[in-house]
Formats: sequence, C-alpha cells, structure tokens
Amino acid sequence: MTDRPILFSAPMVRALLAGRKTQTRRMFNGIEQMENGSFHIFGGMVGVSEEDVPKHAPDYVRIQVGDHLWVREAWRCNGWATDVATIFYAASAGDGYTAMCEQYPVADKRPLRVTGGWRPSIHMPRWASRLTLTVTDVRVERLKDISGSDAIAEGADITSEQTMTGPMVKVAPGTYLSPVAWYHRLWDSINGAGAWDANPWVVAYTFTVQHGNIDQIARAAA
Repeated sequence: MTDRPILFSAPMVRALLAGRKTQTRRMFNGIEQMENGSFHIFGGMVGVSEEDVPKHAPDYVRIQVGDHLWVREAWRCNGWATDVATIFYAASAGDGYTAMCEQYPVADKRPLRVTGGWRPSIHMPRWASRLTLTVTDVRVERLKDISGSDAIAEGADITSEQTMTGPMVKVAPGTYLSPVAWYHRLWDSINGAGAWDANPWVVAYTFTVQHGNIDQIARAAA
C-alpha cells in the first residue's frame, strides 16, 4: 500500500464531503496505439488488442487497490500558534466557520504564512489534508464507457424532483441532464472543449472516503 496525493476541485470536494462521490476518472497516459491498431501499454506489454486493454492495463497503473490518497484542495492558513495551525478550506467557505476550519498540531512543522487569500491545492501540505480516500477498485476503460451509475458515483447531484426518464441532474431552472450528460459537461469543463469526443483511455478509481487527515487516521488505527 502506498500513500499518494490527489487534487480535487471545490465542487468535487463538496461531493466527497456530502458522500456523493466515490469514483474519479483520470487520463491514462500509459498507453499508445501502434501502426497495426493494437496498443502498447507502457511498462512491458506490446500488441494488446483494444478488447484486452481493460484486462491488462490496471496492472500498470500507478495507483493500485489498497493505496491511500490524501486530498489536496484550495486552502489557506488562517492562524499559526506555537503548537497549532488553523486551516481554512475554500470548498466549505459558504458553510460557516466550523465547516470551513480545521486545526492541526504543528509543533514540529515549518511555519506557514498566514494569508487572507486562497492558496492552490497543489501547495497543500500533507498534514493539512482533511480527507483520506482508500482505493477499492481500479479499471481502465474508454471515457465514454461510463455508465449512469458510474456517473452518479462521480458526484452527480441527483434532483429530488420527479422526472420521466430516470435519475437527472438539475443544472439550471428547467434544465436537466442525465448523469452521463452531466459528466460529459464536467469533463469538457476540466479538460477543454472536445475532450469528451476524443474518448481517451482513462483510469476509473473507486474508493471509500474518510473525513480526517491521513496520518491522524493511521495513528488512530495503529
């Protein structure tokens, strides 16, 4: 088992906190198509058919079942005392002080600059992460192979209103999308217009979510 950081946007952090999000898809760059139409999976396998890629590729993915992921999100240090730091999280800024704030012991940490502006998720230190994911499944597939249930697991906020066509996501007054159509829109918003139509290979991670810092959780379990 390995511990790794993973970045999430504010809407996806809110979905994690709400218990709606138990999957994430990331581009799989460890593969290329050869001139004969078969695929080379970086790490050793050459001449793999498209049908067999999902069978073999998960063995060559960096993140594996059992790994722990500590979530990086937009944040800021709101206070630094001798032994404790106060961290604010942008994703919870609209939910009140208690939801936005966590305090961590920092007696042995290098002091951070206290700031009123949000800092990018990439700069979040491990000790300030408040969400920990445990990977339970790893799949490699084409992006458009996502199912409706998978799209819901990606964090779709299913409306409670009655519809005639099954679960829907309300994206504006009077405007509803199927979970897959919602994810299509989300993918293009992150990766650029036309990214969905390119139908790339992706890694689909399924995970459980724990509210807590990865190291504090590990110490409690020891």
